[in-house]
Amino acid sequence: MTSFYADLPSFESLAAFWSGHVVAANMIVFFSLTGALLLGLLVGYERSYRGRAAGMRTYGLVCMASAALTVIAGHPADWYGGQAMIAIGADPTRIVQGIVTGIGFLGAGVIMKEGFNISGLTTAASIWATSVIGVLVGVGFYLSAMLLALMSAICMIWVPRMTSWLPSRQAIAIVMRFRPGCAPGEAALREAAVKRGYEIAPGSISISMAEGKVEWHLVAVAFSKTSGSPISELAREMEHFEGLESFHLSHARN
Repeated sequence: MTSFYADLPSFESLAAFWSGHVVAANMIVFFSLTGALLLGLLVGYERSYRGRAAGMRTYGLVCMASAALTVIAGHPADWYGGQAMIAIGADPTRIVQGIVTGIGFLGAGVIMKEGFNISGLTTAASIWATSVIGVLVGVGFYLSAMLLALMSAICMIWVPRMTSWLPSRQAIAIVMRFRPGCAPGEAALREAAVKRGYEIAPGSISISMAEGKVEWHLVAVAFSKTSGSPISELAREMEHFEGLESFHLSHARN
């Protein structure tokens, strides 16, 4: 019985968790987490507005958790109510390294590749930037964290609009499956693309065969922003392409 009571924490040890110094450290952590959550929600709103899988909740959690891991590394003397029996030498750089590694796995999960199309790169990059915002909040660079959050949001919102004003060339990923015994020549395909304002991107052609049917995969790039038939018009014309059994058209994007 005596041993049981001896193992119970004393009132003084419990009160140490609520000492003025430890409470002050907890308040710093609390305000850091609150600020990181708000900044993460700011960046995540743009992704949520565009209907992406990773939205405000994901960004808020990433930023807040990154800030939490970083800010506690700055208060090792207050760990365990300041009663640690061993010297604690927290290295914030190792914690940052672990955060970046973990976020890398999360970012890889939102990158999807389908044919010539790669989606999720912007989401992955913005999640990584959000973790950095949390780290900045955690180490006390509040102004830099707010600036990075604002710049990230501006980048995701306004850069697509800016690119629409600049000269650009749309690219269309094309998949064509031909009937058995029908196989077009590469020269004929290139000539057909030129007539419609496109050129076949070098190195984009791949050819496969299954059950006697030849399938072509390629990317056609418009000569300029104004040249190039719309994808709907290309679809109507390909319905009458000789020997073509089926096709698939999509904007090649990343």
